[in-house]
Amino acid sequence: MHVFHSFGHVLGGTLLIAGTTIGVGMLALPVATGPAGFFPSVLIYLLCWCFMLCTGLLLLEVCSWMPKDANLITMASRLLGPVGKNVCWVLYLFLFVTVMIAHVAGTGSIVAEITNGAIPPWLAMILYVLLLSPVVYLGAKSVDRLNLFLMVGVLITYIVFITVSYDHVDYKLLNFANWSKSWIALPVLFTSFTYQLIIPTLMTYMDRNVKKVRLAIVLGTSIPLIVYLIWEFLILGIVPVENLVQAGLAGDNAVMPLKQLVGSSLLFEVGKYFAFFTLTTSYIGLALAFLDFLADGLKIKKVGIKKVGLCMLMFVPPTVISLIYPDIFIKALGYAGGISCAILFGFFPPAMVWVGRYVKRYSLEDQQLRGGKPVLIVLSLFVIFELGIQVADTFF
Repeated sequence: MHVFHSFGHVLGGTLLIAGTTIGVGMLALPVATGPAGFFPSVLIYLLCWCFMLCTGLLLLEVCSWMPKDANLITMASRLLGPVGKNVCWVLYLFLFVTVMIAHVAGTGSIVAEITNGAIPPWLAMILYVLLLSPVVYLGAKSVDRLNLFLMVGVLITYIVFITVSYDHVDYKLLNFANWSKSWIALPVLFTSFTYQLIIPTLMTYMDRNVKKVRLAIVLGTSIPLIVYLIWEFLILGIVPVENLVQAGLAGDNAVMPLKQLVGSSLLFEVGKYFAFFTLTTSYIGLALAFLDFLADGLKIKKVGIKKVGLCMLMFVPPTVISLIYPDIFIKALGYAGGISCAILFGFFPPAMVWVGRYVKRYSLEDQQLRGGKPVLIVLSLFVIFELGIQVADTFF
């Protein structure tokens, strides 16, 4: 029974990480990377996965130094001081709002398509939030159980999508390559590979067993990488670059161009349900992590009316903004990854580990990433490079 319980924790943690990662970003990836072509995209995928795996392990190391239930606010405050704490607050709030907006807005259009317009996008957004918010309120176990069901849905629809779409792949489309545009997709890729915000929650859920959480991180991030690469192969092999560019300008996800390009109604139908499952797995994982973040940052206990208040604060603003700006999908993801994810989960982990290891002299027994100062410097420089891309894309 002990072995089964331990395996269950690792499996649950792995699926929570995979589910949090495989979400709204996946639907935007082919649109963001399409102008570069398939092979340049593969290289940038591998680079981003490796980078985000490293920063996740660094954040796990920081968690091992902290008390139980400590979240990113407490970590930043203890290791980076008041300035780090304040920057963390602003960026985390910005990240949450932008990503949750993208989830709600993306789901609105998907549900409207699934119901053939019977449920309009605005009503779909409201119903979606009303149905899922109680699950998040009930906590990690409730989210874990629903996530397991949703991941089964993701797996089934993904396999069916591969089966029905493979015959539509045009290998000539995959030969297109524009290496100069491969870096432009970095902001959306950062969002798509973000999972680190769930690590503090997993530390509590998995009884602060660092080895188990580490295994869950490695396995949980490898699943999305494989899923993303196959997804990229299929979409870029079916949808021409110009159609992906048009989808990006319209704020659509990667599934929508299939409606006009592919004669198979089954392919589009499966794609819609796959999109719904991926959006929902990510949505509940992010919401759960943000609930813990708010409780830690505001020092509010997650009980009774106080927890209800936290949930209202968490769910209402993004939903309202999504209702006002329903076409904000791609833009919201770009801002989320290019700014918030880059700094919070790209720059903060190496900075906090640097302070913890070399200034505060915390124990190195739970050191999760070897290489010392040179590795931390390289990771930080990569973040600066990505921020430069985001600034150039926004203002030039």
